[in-house]
Amino acid sequence: MTRSVKFCRSSLLTSVALVAAISLLGRPTQAQPKADDQPLMAYVGTFSAPLKDMLPTQVDLPPGNGRGIHLFQVNRDTGAMTPAGVYEMGTSPSCLAVNTAGTRLYSSNETDHVGSSKEGTVSAFAVNPGDGQLKLLNTVPSGGAGPTYVSLHPSGHFLLVANYFGGSIAVLPILPDGRLSEATDIKNDRGKIGPTRATNAPPGSFAFSGHDRTHAHMIQADPSGRFVLHVDLGLDRIFVWKFDDTKGVLTPNEPHAVVLPPGDGPRHFHFHPNGRWFYSIQEEGSTIVLFDYDSKAGRLTSRQTISTLPPGFAGSNFCSEILVSADGKFVYAGNRLHDSIGIFSVGSNGDLTFVSEEWTRGNYPRSFSFDPTGRFLYCGNQRADSVAVFAVNRKAGGLNFTGHYAPVGNPSHIVFIDHATAD
Repeated sequence: MTRSVKFCRSSLLTSVALVAAISLLGRPTQAQPKADDQPLMAYVGTFSAPLKDMLPTQVDLPPGNGRGIHLFQVNRDTGAMTPAGVYEMGTSPSCLAVNTAGTRLYSSNETDHVGSSKEGTVSAFAVNPGDGQLKLLNTVPSGGAGPTYVSLHPSGHFLLVANYFGGSIAVLPILPDGRLSEATDIKNDRGKIGPTRATNAPPGSFAFSGHDRTHAHMIQADPSGRFVLHVDLGLDRIFVWKFDDTKGVLTPNEPHAVVLPPGDGPRHFHFHPNGRWFYSIQEEGSTIVLFDYDSKAGRLTSRQTISTLPPGFAGSNFCSEILVSADGKFVYAGNRLHDSIGIFSVGSNGDLTFVSEEWTRGNYPRSFSFDPTGRFLYCGNQRADSVAVFAVNRKAGGLNFTGHYAPVGNPSHIVFIDHATAD
């Protein structure tokens, strides 16, 4: 997670009472959604500025340009996005997660305090199946400052949270009606902070970000749900936990962590569909590391390291997102400052080969997501205040810009709900 004087992040919460107060202040404002009995909806999380009638918060400096969670109806044939409303929030709902049924949406509200508390929040929403609009269910503490990532456990009974500024992870039970309960477990990252210069940084790089303290950046269960993995960028480690899905409790696996090269800064990861290969992207090292994953033991073994950038690149770059295509044939890696998506083919043994790169049509691609069909890729260009839409060549892996943009202030994360297939 890149940090500088101009783009430092902060703000969030205090007590259960304040959490409830903030929850009531989020309010939906609707545009005129196109009539469709079974819409395909896109939800874009943003970095947002406090609304004028909200309790004082402190967010990105300068304040984020988003207004909360932005809703769009998606044209299934062209990929174009039509605005369908905004659920207004001044607490930077920067990461979103949707349950399997498409009936609930969860947001990590990436602030580090509201009032005197130094803790972030997570919100739960009900999704209207007719028009995709959101209704707030509740908001609870995230278990640390600056929650930057949320994911659902495969059981559907827990939400997993990574708190970037808090250097902690948390397990939040999901109640039968979709509301969130207080954390059943919170773990604080500990260890030696890595150096400010990445081992594998490109020549001439000044890409120094999170090596000032612990920074939990992503958390997700493995496909079986028996193990939970999370990365800490400042510690250059990927941690593995055993997960008790009856109590919602984490216990260290053996071994508990794998160590990445000093200063490289693991940020995000993605499992291959076969569950045996695991790809980690390093923010400051600008690399992808392939691990073999032993699902019975929860053990990672590194096997390949490859640059996310084209041959000959020099200078600063911050990596962001990594995704494996649903068919497992390609891996896509986000490059900020270079403002590209690196495209890699997956070999028969999981090894990656650089294929090409695609300009993101904007500045600072923070994340990107496939639509439910895999035909389109949507890239959120954080500093360009837009989402760019690309058609995916599923045979060759290439990305072709469709010419479609959607205006969104400081987009951070994009998820989809297809009401034609949702339960």
